Amino acid sequence: MKKVYIDVDLEGCAGVSSWPETHYGEKGYDLAVREMTQEAIAACEGAMASGCSVVLKDAHEDGMNIDPSQLPEGVEIIRSWDSSPEEMMAGIDETFAAAIHIGYHSPAGSSETPLDHTVEHDWYSWVKLNGDLASEFSFNWLCGASYGVPSVFLSGDAGICRRAAAACPGIVTYATKKGRGSATWSKHPADVFVGIKQGVTDALQKLARGAIKLPDLPDTFTVEFCFSSAGRARAAAFYPGAEAVDERRVRYTAKSVQELLVAKMFMTEI
Repeated sequence: MKKVYIDVDLEGCAGVSSWPETHYGEKGYDLAVREMTQEAIAACEGAMASGCSVVLKDAHEDGMNIDPSQLPEGVEIIRSWDSSPEEMMAGIDETFAAAIHIGYHSPAGSSETPLDHTVEHDWYSWVKLNGDLASEFSFNWLCGASYGVPSVFLSGDAGICRRAAAACPGIVTYATKKGRGSATWSKHPADVFVGIKQGVTDALQKLARGAIKLPDLPDTFTVEFCFSSAGRARAAAFYPGAEAVDERRVRYTAKSVQELLVAKMFMTEI
């Protein structure tokens, strides 16, 4: 039986529109996590209907949002953080046939969601990877690819779906909503459930036909952080090999995905 890795974030889920909804105990959090859970269930059901076993990573904030008892029987779940450079992709390795990404959002510095951020929304004005705005997906598909695992499906806001399709030709995407200023325009949760489940099934069928392949990886990876705090930028610039571009920007060039992820982990303290 093929094994599928599913990581689930919150900000790209249908209906989620404000920062309080993304934090435990604040207004709207319970409703947002209910939607996050339903979208995770849809992805699991799509994968399992395709004959795959599932390992699911709760990848939002403290990593302990989804109630494991709500997931389909047989699904394994990774909760909290394992203090590795893989972060949101913790536990991924070469034994997985595919990676699936649920609840994803557009990157810091973009205008395609009111929840634009990359890792921590108040730490950076933007993050760039090889000159382009970098989302969490930018790092996570590379993480999977470094183990030979292709990203085959992504759901989230329309902006991240467009960016994912450009980065990983052949990936199947499903837009749960689009951003408009400080608002979101979302599909109905029932429609999203059906769309994600069918999209995952379609993606795994494409993979089986050989219609989804690993993209070619670049020879080097130059990451640049534009910090909101000059103090954090100064601290990051002390990482061996890092270059302070100015008071807020720090750049580092890695020769492998693992080196990139380790540098990001220590330069950002995450």
